[in-house]
Formats: sequence, C-alpha cells, structure tokens
Amino acid sequence: MRVKGRDVELTVEEFRAWQHKSITLLGMSGVGKTRLAQVLRKDHWFHYSGDYRIGTRYLDEPILDNIKRQAMQVPFLQQLLRADAISIRNNITADRLTPVSSFLCKLGRPDMGGLPLGEFKRRQALHREAEIAAMRDVPAFIRKAQHIYGYQHFVNDAGGSLCELEDDGVIRLLHDHTLMLYIRTTEADERELIRRAEADPKPLYYREAFLDAELDVYLQEKGLPYVAMVDPDEFVRWVFPKLFRSRLPRYEEIAERYGCTVTTEELARVRDAADFLVLVEEAVARRV
Repeated sequence: MRVKGRDVELTVEEFRAWQHKSITLLGMSGVGKTRLAQVLRKDHWFHYSGDYRIGTRYLDEPILDNIKRQAMQVPFLQQLLRADAISIRNNITADRLTPVSSFLCKLGRPDMGGLPLGEFKRRQALHREAEIAAMRDVPAFIRKAQHIYGYQHFVNDAGGSLCELEDDGVIRLLHDHTLMLYIRTTEADERELIRRAEADPKPLYYREAFLDAELDVYLQEKGLPYVAMVDPDEFVRWVFPKLFRSRLPRYEEIAERYGCTVTTEELARVRDAADFLVLVEEAVARRV
C-alpha cells in the first residue's frame, strides 16, 4: 500500500502519522460499507460513494432515458413530455440508489419486468464503464474533500462489483491514493446476505464470462430453451450465492496484494471514527 507516494508496507506508526487518511472500503453490498461511511462523515470524513457518482454523473442520462421510455408508454405522460410540460430528474442519494438499480434491471421475461439478453448486456457494459470512471475520479475527490470542502479524511465507499472490473489500472490507482480495506464476511453474515438476496432479489452486476457460464447452467437445469422464458427474480435468487462465492477469491487477492482485512463482526462493533481508527490499526498490524 502506498502512503504519500511510497509503495511500501504501511506500519501502524505511519498510519497514525498520515495527516489526511484516505481509505477504500472493499466488499459485497450489504457488509456495512455505507453505514460505516455515514458514521465517519459525522466526524470530519468525506464520504465518496462510487454508486452515487455512477448514478449522478456517468449513468444519469441513460437512467433518465430509461425512465422516459417507460413514461412514454402512458398516453397522459407521453402528451406532457412531448409538449415539454413536465420534466423528469433523478433524486439519487448515497443511501437511495434505486434509479441505478432500475437501470441495471434483471434478465428474463419482459412480462415480468426482465430484459432481453442483448439489452441486459449493454446496460451491464455501461455500468462497468461508469464504475471504472467513478473510481478513476477518486484522486480528484480526495483533493476536493480537503481543499474545497475542508474535510480532513476521505472514505471511498466502493461498489460491491469493484473486484469484477478486471481493470488492474483502477486497482493500482486506488492503491496509490488510498488504503484498501477489505471487509470479509463471517459465515453467519454470509448466510444472512444470501437470505436477504433470496427474500428481496435485486439487480446485480455480473462479469460477462460469469453470466454466460451460469446462465447456460441455469437454462439447462430448468429446461428452458430461451432467456426470454427466465423468471427474473428466480434467476437472481439462484445465481446470487454463486456470484457471492465467485467474488470472494477476487476480494482476497486484492486485499493480499494491496490492502488489509477486517471482518464484518469486527466492523459491527464500530460506533464512531475513533473505533474505526483503532480497527484499521489492528488490521495494519496484522498485515505487517
């Protein structure tokens, strides 16, 4: 990990002396990254949400186009939109990212809200490009956090799919400017994340190779000849545990090469910035 341009193992003493700490949180959605970032924000930490940046900067227009496309199917709204009598805008916040999820959507039957495979992959590709761009913005926002907004420290609340981007340049960039902290799930928390996904299946980002392989398996298991026959929610419930476990070695590799690790159980005990700093020091000490 790099501190002020020095590509060396960070010691606890160096971490303590780091005047403007910048940390990237790495891990699955649901492990507590955003909760932690919101806790830190109350104590002079700038909260940079990768998903917020994606939705408000890089996917804003495609998201709005998708919403307008749906609105145009309603004659009353169609008439108002064509007359420029109404406008539509996103109202995205760091903890309300529904427009981003609604754009990603799910794969499968159109009558159940699913997308055809081609359109689904197009949106997946746009999301990947947007996430890469949002992570490349991190150094600029570290500077903005200090010099414009007057924050002392910076936390990058990265999306759960960061490990899926297959872009070493982005990971190296984050390593050069932040301490990467992987939040590893305990077995109990892993079961809880899977249970939540089964109870409330949400749109997900998939590496194309992973999607193609797992989709073939799913179609064969269910005896379905076409993607257009896939139940969107059922597919997410089926694939989520496989996606989760496929990401674990990717997170571990990033943490091993570039960062350090804490568990969801340890993170759950953090109540303020002071607790967090102690936890990071412990993680750095374990790494060294």
